[in-house]
Amino acid sequence: MLFTRVSAALAAFAIYASAFDVNSNANYASYYGQNSAKNQKSLGEYCRDAIEDVIILAFMNGFPNILLNFASACETTFEGSTLLSCPTMAKDIQYCQLQGKAVILSMGGASGAYGFTSDSEATSFADTMWNTFFKGSTDQRPFGDAVLDGVDLDIEGGGSTGYPAFIKQMRTHYASDSSKSYYITSAPQCPFPDAYLGPTLDNAWFDMVYVQFYNNYCGLNAYPSAFNFGDWDNWAKTKSVNKDVKIYIGAPGSPTAASSGYVDGAALKAIYDDISSNYSSLGGIMTWDISQSRTSGIATEIRAALGAGEAGKGVPIEHDNSEVSSEEPTSSTTSSTTSIEDPNEPTSSAPPNDINAFEQLPPDASESSSNSPAEPINGSSERTNDTSGGCPIDGASCSGSQQGCNGQKFALCANGKWSLIPCAPGTTCTINNSGVVCDWPNGSTTDTCAVTGGGSLRKRLGYTE
Repeated sequence: MLFTRVSAALAAFAIYASAFDVNSNANYASYYGQNSAKNQKSLGEYCRDAIEDVIILAFMNGFPNILLNFASACETTFEGSTLLSCPTMAKDIQYCQLQGKAVILSMGGASGAYGFTSDSEATSFADTMWNTFFKGSTDQRPFGDAVLDGVDLDIEGGGSTGYPAFIKQMRTHYASDSSKSYYITSAPQCPFPDAYLGPTLDNAWFDMVYVQFYNNYCGLNAYPSAFNFGDWDNWAKTKSVNKDVKIYIGAPGSPTAASSGYVDGAALKAIYDDISSNYSSLGGIMTWDISQSRTSGIATEIRAALGAGEAGKGVPIEHDNSEVSSEEPTSSTTSSTTSIEDPNEPTSSAPPNDINAFEQLPPDASESSSNSPAEPINGSSERTNDTSGGCPIDGASCSGSQQGCNGQKFALCANGKWSLIPCAPGTTCTINNSGVVCDWPNGSTTDTCAVTGGGSLRKRLGYTE
């Protein structure tokens, strides 16, 4: 059965799918945000399918004075500040996570103004990172309520001061939240040891290391003679703090993505197969960047070489007490084009708090004790609890850990505001004693409008997606 069930506890914050398996040797990671191919799509568009398992946002190219650059993927800045404010990316991050993908923020890059002068500065900045991008709080959060899955170090300049202290403090914050998994990753260049990250790699915890096997003598184009995955495997098993760290084969996404190191899909598969059979530290493949790999088509070849991905493959994804659908977003039935549903977009032209936007049941409508999904609209009604007086609309006020339905979207109350997220294609949202459920209609109504909380159901009639 394909369904989505959202626990009330998670509804108060955000939803995270757990399909990504850090211990797999067949994961696919790709960087997003530098528009390398000059045709970069929205982050959400790249999460519509099961190709990538990890998406790394590039870059935070300035710190400890935060500077973000996602190559025009972000809309504006906070008033009176140079810090980007990215509400659309925030919704896309949450959508990608619902598909079981990990979304990680990369610090550094080939150019920028970054680095620490001391361990104390690095430790303090880890606190800033937690408050700004993870489960902490601060007035200005570029991704709003979205909570990232980790940080990546792509350090290509400056010294090594502070990075182990930064990672130690980040992992202290990670340990304070048991609701989800968080990761520390890095992207060293293939010459071993890496000129900038070497000391940090030896002295701090890493979950994944995306080795850049390009733009160097040890690139993929030098396989097998100078290709040095074995050096990295030996480091993983003998020197790494985390002896289970996973090493990725970093590859250019197209011939124009790097000055050297590109190999086609068939050659990359052959290298991957060889490494997979000889080195247990292998975690998968990384590409720079997603716009290049999608345009060239090698991303699809990589996914085929690695096997069917967990993220977004369209089966229920277990996480604690919730199961989250990993299908692509529903598209409008009134439009000839397919687009990502923006959970910020109201489903009614009426103002969020306009009671005339809803058709309410008569006050004397009888209550039912049935816990089954809603029945077809025929004068009867689905029975559940409701305190809002109507459909949940994105951005409208809600309270506590309410959940709800608005047609083919389920609603979560996060920080006092409704957030609407599409059900999987072909399924519709209903509420029963298990909570919010996206399931096959099986003859039931497909336009349920309801929220949990106490009282009688209100249903908006004539709803169309």
